[in-house]
Amino acid sequence: MSTTDNKTPERQLLLGAFIPSAGIMGASWRHASAAPDSFSDFGHFQWIAQTLEAARFHAVFFNDTVNVDADLEVLERGPNSVRWDPLVLLPALAMVTRHIGLIGTASTTYNDPYNIARKLANIDHLSGGRVGWNLVTSLGGGENFNLDAHVLHADRYERAEEFYDVVTGLWDSYEHGAFVQDKASGRFLDTAKLHVLNHHGKHFQVRGPLNAPRPLQGYPVIAQAGSSDSGRALAARAGELIFTAQHTIEQGQAFYRQIKAQAAKLGRHPEHLKILPGVSPVVGKTQAEAQARYDQLQQLLEPKTFLRSISRFASLGFDLSELPFDEVVPLPPEQFDTNTHKSRQKLVFDLIRRERPTVRELFNKLTAGGHRILIGTPQSIADDLQGWFEAGAADGFNVMFSGLHEGIAAFASGVVPELQRRGLFRREYQGATLRENLGLPYIANRKATGSAA
Repeated sequence: MSTTDNKTPERQLLLGAFIPSAGIMGASWRHASAAPDSFSDFGHFQWIAQTLEAARFHAVFFNDTVNVDADLEVLERGPNSVRWDPLVLLPALAMVTRHIGLIGTASTTYNDPYNIARKLANIDHLSGGRVGWNLVTSLGGGENFNLDAHVLHADRYERAEEFYDVVTGLWDSYEHGAFVQDKASGRFLDTAKLHVLNHHGKHFQVRGPLNAPRPLQGYPVIAQAGSSDSGRALAARAGELIFTAQHTIEQGQAFYRQIKAQAAKLGRHPEHLKILPGVSPVVGKTQAEAQARYDQLQQLLEPKTFLRSISRFASLGFDLSELPFDEVVPLPPEQFDTNTHKSRQKLVFDLIRRERPTVRELFNKLTAGGHRILIGTPQSIADDLQGWFEAGAADGFNVMFSGLHEGIAAFASGVVPELQRRGLFRREYQGATLRENLGLPYIANRKATGSAA
């Protein structure tokens, strides 16, 4: 499945990179090639961003949490107790890169809109218009924010909807040309182009205006990763980069069609939502070499601790770690719910029902957080990505890297050139801002009365 060098398709796929804000994922820190202090060494993140920029990736994306797992065995086995605040990491990376987009997670449940609007507006200017906001509601953390427990799922998404309204309203505080800076007259600001928000809602009371200039992109690119009903509703309304986990091409096609149709009903252009399923690649020069690399990484994991963690994460209702490794996983309950990751819970439950895996097989499938694991050569991995892309199951991919440099380098030097050879991936950055490189429009100021926004 390939094209010739001379044939360039009308569409080219997008590539984002998921980089754990803890520096490294799972048990990869035990790998012989892993730097010992990747969780705290900025040079580790700088190398990643610059390597992926040289490979012409569209963006690097950093996840985040605002709590620490209470399971001491999980903490003992992995880098789950520390991570960088992405909104601290992004400005530093903006200073050592020139083109690649920088997307950071910031919770709408455990932040205030004014602070987030201000920081992201500042980082957008600092980076020359390359910042994106991964809008999430958090999977936990209430105990660290004056609460006895995590906020309920429905309440989190209700707050997120209003949070988005306030943040974007604050970004519209100043029209284009508001800062006249007329030295002769002493007039710095044209107050006719100043807009005070005066928001009074259920969750927030914010007067405004923002004390930061409007972001260079109008709004930073909005990323969204929820696939629950509430998550899809928020994605259809506000999301521009939609991160999702789908295991079959048919599931990917269905999600792709549904979320774009949902956005169209809200008056949005379907092409202004870019769907990026997650994939976790393990690349080798041969299939055997790739499999050996994957097997080596799996051997570094402690199965019982990992399986217990997955059981809690997906709210299975039983502990996988107590079952024999080669026993078929019991069917999950017909009725299920969780207050954490609803979409990932459904993905795991559907996988168990569809494939009836053993505990060992489920263990091997879920080591990338529920995303598809691709083990193969640059050619076979490019075949897979091309197949999903051309079948209308994806606009591109959120490539889930463990943080190991050798894995990132293997994808950048192997898979990317293969995609470029097929005319599926660009060889140069086309624009200056993240929006331009993603093919997304500048967001005009909704408060502006003139033609310039």
